[in-house]
Order: sequence, then structure tokens, then C-alpha cells
Amino acid sequence: MKKISSLSLVLLASLAALPLTRQMAAQQAAAPAAPKPEETEVWEPVPAVVTPGSSCGAAPSDAIILFDGKNQDEWVSAQDHTPAQWTVADGILTVSKAKGVGNIETKRSFKNYQLHIEWKIPADITGSGQGRGNSGVFLASTGPGDAGYELQVLDAYNNKTYVNGMAGSLYKQAIPLANPALPPGQWETYDVVWTAPTFNVDGTLKTPAYATVFFNGVVVENHFELQGETRYIGKPFYKAYEKAPIKLQAHGDKSEPLSFRNIWVRELN
Repeated sequence: MKKISSLSLVLLASLAALPLTRQMAAQQAAAPAAPKPEETEVWEPVPAVVTPGSSCGAAPSDAIILFDGKNQDEWVSAQDHTPAQWTVADGILTVSKAKGVGNIETKRSFKNYQLHIEWKIPADITGSGQGRGNSGVFLASTGPGDAGYELQVLDAYNNKTYVNGMAGSLYKQAIPLANPALPPGQWETYDVVWTAPTFNVDGTLKTPAYATVFFNGVVVENHFELQGETRYIGKPFYKAYEKAPIKLQAHGDKSEPLSFRNIWVRELN
């Protein structure tokens, strides 16, 4: 038998492997390229630079100042849009319970926003339940009086009332997740993220309203879905609007009037 040289064996092995090598090359050519990290990197649009407040609760650089302790220039009567007639003294805005004064609301209208507002129940507060330091922050005022979406303001420190009407509640709809209220005479804080409802061209609801509320730094409403405008009597309902003012309530109870300060808003449209 004729012997096959070592060189011939190497050549035969190479020839036998050639089709497989071509097949592998074709498979590699058809395979997608390995993903790269930059494929999921987004570089634009670049967020605007915002300078934060110098302390907790201070307005950032892009905020609209609604009350800075000096005047009520950003506010009007919610009844007839005449100049607001509450009291400003020592950097504080105090509710007026004088006959005919009533609620006040912002001159400007807003859609989606972040709101910061501080309020204080007077140390000499009297009354009980809903008659003890009652007011409200209407996150969207949709008409005169108490029309709109109300975040309740009330003395919630050892003051028993219905829980969907206590401080931190979205009135008659959302019970607070906790009660971090401070004793009367101390400043309390609401920080709110408001997502306004949207409506179809025929006025029917497209997407509902949502509210997230921090009460003295504690989450008491976590992206709560509202069923419509808050109502003292009856069930909530939606009615179409585009933008709305923010309203503060002068409640008709007989307790001593409460005060507000350091009010600012950031539009999130």
C-alpha cells in the first residue's frame, strides 16, 4: 500500500475543513452585530438647568412666586376677579372672614404643576371637627365658590372628623395615608404634584386627574386618581376645562382665621 505523506494528510484535512469554514464565515456574516452601549444613550433634548432653593422649601429658579410675603398681586377674588382682599402683614397672608370677601384665586391659570404652600392653624384656635381651622387649596378652580378640586386644610392635631375630610385628604375622595400634622401655632407644608384631567373635543373625559401630596415631608396621597371635582354633597363628576387658577378657601366656620406663606408653583406642561 502506498503511504500517504504527512504533508498530504495536512492538505486533505484542510480541504475537508474548507466547506465548514465557509459555512461558519457565512453564518458570522449573517449574524447581527453585538449591541453597543451607545445605542441606548439619549443625548437630547438637554434638561434646562434649574438652581434649587437655598433651603428646604425655598423656591427654585424656575418657579412662579405666588406669594412672597409682600402683596397679593398674583391673586384676585374668586367671585368677581377684583383685587384680593385678604390681609398681608409680617410676610404672612391671612384669610379674611369679612362678609363678602370670600375665596381668592391666582390671576394665572395652570395645567400640570408642582406646588409648594405653607399654612398655619393659629395657636388660639377654637372649635372642633370641620369647624376648627377649616380652609382648602383648590388645585384647579373651575368656577366661583368651592367649585374645583380641593386639597383639605384643617387642624388635624387631636381633632376628630371624617377621615376623607381631614387635613391631607382630597376632599371626600382620598383618605390620607398618614397624619403628620403639627400642633396649632406651627407652620405646616404641602408639596403637591398635580396632573390635570384632559378631555376629548366633545367634552368627555380623556384622562383623569392625579395628585401626589407630601404633608410635612410625608407622602399622604400617592398619585391618587380623582373621580372628578370634589363635592361637599353628592358624587364627584368631571366637567371639561383646559387650564384653571389655584384657589384658597375662606371657609365659613367661626374659628380663628388661618394663614399662608411661601407659595410657589412650577409648571410641568
